[in-house]
Amino acid sequence: MNKLSAFREKLEKVDLIILDEMGYLPFSKEGSELLFQLISEFYEQKSLVITSNLEFSQWNRIFVDSRFNAALVDRLIHHAHIFSYQGEIYRLTTMHYLKEYKEKYYG
Repeated sequence: MNKLSAFREKLEKVDLIILDEMGYLPFSKEGSELLFQLISEFYEQKSLVITSNLEFSQWNRIFVDSRFNAALVDRLIHHAHIFSYQGEIYRLTTMHYLKEYKEKYYG
């Protein structure tokens, strides 16, 4: 059994798939196609949670093919609950305070 088959077999056993930080790194053409294939196979069968700092209109930074991007977003938002957060990002705020603390106490 190859690595992809073993990975797919593991995914078959779970009910929830979480893709965190979508857009942190761009996908290759092959990676994009594989992701779309997996999402299509699990469509309406598994729950999917995706986190991203990018709006859907900016996902062309993640995926190289704009037609693919449109098809993927269309598949993802069908039956979706979308939560949009507009506040401060905890990690950035924490890093800012940590930097101030270090400068104050450690010069």
